[in-house]
Amino acid sequence: MNEPSLRERLAYRFDNFMSRGPGALVFALLAASLTIVLIGAALIWVTGVAPEAEGGERPGFVTLVWMSAMRAMDAGTVGGDDGSKLYLFFWFLVTIGGILVVSAFIGVLTSGLDSKLADLRRGRSRVIERNHVLILGWSPHLPTIVRELAIDAESEGGRTIVVLADRDKVEMDETIATKVPRLLGSRVVCRSGNPIDLDDLEIGSPQHAEAVVVLGSEGSIDPDAGVIKAVLALVAHKPKASGKYHIVAEIRDPKNRTPCRMVGKDQVEIVVASEVIARIAVQTSRQSGLSAIYQDLLDFDGDEIYFREEPSLVGRTLGDCLAAYEDATVIGIAKAGRALVNPPMTTAIEAGDRLIVIAEDDSKITLASTAAPVDASAIVSGDAAPRGPERTLILGWNARGAHIIRELDHYGAKGSEITVVASDEAARAAVAAFEGKLQNHAVRFVSGDTTDRTLLDSLEVARFQHVLTLAYADRLGAEEADALTLVTLLHLRDIEEKHGESFSIVSEMLDSRNQKLAEITKADDFIVSDNLISLLLAQVAGNKALAEVFEDLFDADGSEVYLKDAAGYVQPSRPVSFATLIAAAKRRNEIAIGYISGAGPDRTVKLNPRPADQVTLAADDRLVVIAES
Repeated sequence: MNEPSLRERLAYRFDNFMSRGPGALVFALLAASLTIVLIGAALIWVTGVAPEAEGGERPGFVTLVWMSAMRAMDAGTVGGDDGSKLYLFFWFLVTIGGILVVSAFIGVLTSGLDSKLADLRRGRSRVIERNHVLILGWSPHLPTIVRELAIDAESEGGRTIVVLADRDKVEMDETIATKVPRLLGSRVVCRSGNPIDLDDLEIGSPQHAEAVVVLGSEGSIDPDAGVIKAVLALVAHKPKASGKYHIVAEIRDPKNRTPCRMVGKDQVEIVVASEVIARIAVQTSRQSGLSAIYQDLLDFDGDEIYFREEPSLVGRTLGDCLAAYEDATVIGIAKAGRALVNPPMTTAIEAGDRLIVIAEDDSKITLASTAAPVDASAIVSGDAAPRGPERTLILGWNARGAHIIRELDHYGAKGSEITVVASDEAARAAVAAFEGKLQNHAVRFVSGDTTDRTLLDSLEVARFQHVLTLAYADRLGAEEADALTLVTLLHLRDIEEKHGESFSIVSEMLDSRNQKLAEITKADDFIVSDNLISLLLAQVAGNKALAEVFEDLFDADGSEVYLKDAAGYVQPSRPVSFATLIAAAKRRNEIAIGYISGAGPDRTVKLNPRPADQVTLAADDRLVVIAES
């Protein structure tokens, strides 16, 4: 092979130099500009063709350099020159060189500045924050999570929320500004990047974050895989600046819980969306009005769950402390890092234990100065009658349907029945898989359109104690799925009115905005799936210990929230203090946390009343309690 020529060598070196990026180009043009300016000044100074100034002296070299620079940067300057033809020719050459080189230099600077501004708009700069909440990924849950985190931090002057997702920064900013117009003192910083890329992850400064929320990305074929990879990237990233990471991960398929736990170990709290919604749907379908209680506990607008260490109560039992606070309700004890919801009333409070309480704000958790009065004569005794076999009708289908059937079987008595009506073949296969495997229920499948009035009439809906409508979330968009649900609800209520039949209807909605429209159907209760998961993720992000509390409340094992007839606790229509209701529930190893009076749209839901408050409940009003059954 022939040796490269000098021209090839120079071209190769020039290519290598230019490949260093815009900085090298700026340096090269700057050097060329200075060279032209200096050569032009030197030629005029050496030849002495510059005209004499006043006083008979010619300009010096430094002055000529300045004049040369002005003509290189401003082509119009040469038009005002006077002197010999050679003098003007030299300045003309400098001006031409300036047009070619200096203008290119200015253009490169402008282009580089525009590129840098575009990079800033794309959100690629590293976040310099401390104790912020970092959200990885983009999903429909995100605006609600941001809003709830902002409400939670309002009393503290706000917090910084950083969003890192593989989306356009401007688009993210506009979406959040539209859906969360009031941040109540908090700031949202959006950055574009792939949460599973270690270099991109550094943009969000996770090692300095107070909590990290990992969401399944919208539109992903397998969102759980992305969540697990993001958790792995976090664990493999730089160690947390102080202690371990507090990661809250959203998993949609329960089978992915184990690998996510293996990756994150004790640094991750996992929220399995399908299981949580299934459990809430089942509990709400059996107890109309329960979703309002969960909504109050999960959002930051009303009452929330807090942990409180109270040294003055050490040595007393849980039962002695149920009404110990002025504006808070005790529901359990956290011992050695384990949350116990509604443990035995004889459980002693020891040093280092924290009480689990429901309160409007942690600033309002204060001990009562005096004990609220208890009217023991108003308390009635007797256990609630055991439930017999029940019939449940499920209209519609999505991936949560199988979890709902499984959860229903935990609650129902022997001989109960479940009927699933859907136009989805996946529902047929799921129901067939349960054949002979349920302990308390027989399950059957009916194929059909749930908006078909003839089909609904043939089902004899009044035979069922519980009716649950599910959205076709797996194959339809939120708007279309909710529209079908609305039509089904209208038919059900019309059947009830025309035939004088009464049955409980609980409906799943995908978009909270459609719930307002659905209220005209007078359904007994609504479950807004995405909204509840968003609220739960925000709660656990704010306090890691809450994951165990909500796991206990939602699970069929242990204690859950129940709505029970008030007449089974106190004499109907008799004014009593809420402390009396607490004492009545305590006799059954239950904890009273509120009540529901009235029915339908006019019902009143009161959570966490003061122990001293006077309450008058009718026979068909209900007491909200935490109990094992």
